Amino acid sequence: MPETTTERVKQILSWYASDNPGTLANLHRMLMTGRLAGTGKMVILPVDQGFEHGPARSFAKNPDGYDPEYHVQLAIDAGCNAYAAPLGFIEAVAHKYAGQIPFILKLNNSDSLSKLGGAPISAVTGSVKEAVRLGCGAIGYTIYPASDARNEQLENLRALTEEAKAHGLVVVVWSYPRGSGVSKEGETAVDISAYAAQIAAQMGAHIIKVKPPKALVEHPEAKKVYEEQKIPIATLPERVRHVVQSAFNGKRIVIFSGGEAKGTDAVLEEIRGLKEGGAFGSIMGRNAFQRPKAEALKLLAEVMKIYTT
Repeated sequence: MPETTTERVKQILSWYASDNPGTLANLHRMLMTGRLAGTGKMVILPVDQGFEHGPARSFAKNPDGYDPEYHVQLAIDAGCNAYAAPLGFIEAVAHKYAGQIPFILKLNNSDSLSKLGGAPISAVTGSVKEAVRLGCGAIGYTIYPASDARNEQLENLRALTEEAKAHGLVVVVWSYPRGSGVSKEGETAVDISAYAAQIAAQMGAHIIKVKPPKALVEHPEAKKVYEEQKIPIATLPERVRHVVQSAFNGKRIVIFSGGEAKGTDAVLEEIRGLKEGGAFGSIMGRNAFQRPKAEALKLLAEVMKIYTT
């Protein structure tokens, strides 16, 4: 780990000059923590799946995961930049692990027990005050662009972002298109992923999380532009480059989710494509914590190696 702030980290921080020193200090800490410290790359462990998908679906493959301490210790041992979780998981470990790794308090969550059709929306389940109380360096919030309930989500995010920045916290936005405005396949279309990154950036996010984009253009109006301007989208690196470009020409940190659990070779192949396309990093949950710990540590080490070579 570098002892002094690297030029790359200084460059990234310069993109957020409107923020107060507290927020910059927390963003600096995230960028200077773990194996990727100083590189400008990030690997974050998120564990909100117990809330989102249920305990058995999330943790039965690796029963150690039922214990909140397992995940934060995995993030520390792996050298992750930060650990993200809902209120309950953070509250269960904050006293023991205070200061050992930056925490991201996930401020909204949904569950798999009710179906909201064309208007998916996550309930606000935490607060900025709780993030400060628990020593978190950042808040996390999920928006569903294309949802009929998007106005409420964006208005909630605006208020939470204002409060978080006033308290010196970093804002991480999960931007997942979902709802009546897109088809199921279109949720990860390249034009939709790029639009999702742009919306999160416009909402004031410091770090934007999107899904890896597929070689599909969903909206007919966008398709005309992609064809007329010959925007390259054939390969994953090309699509990632376009999504990062869509977040203020790469001046916002864009990281990509790992998605559903898959084999090691598939995970690493995807990471290589993300890195080649200029992704700032990955946020990997199930692909890490559903493996036995030794296997998870090996995988995360390989992911981090790809981002630094």
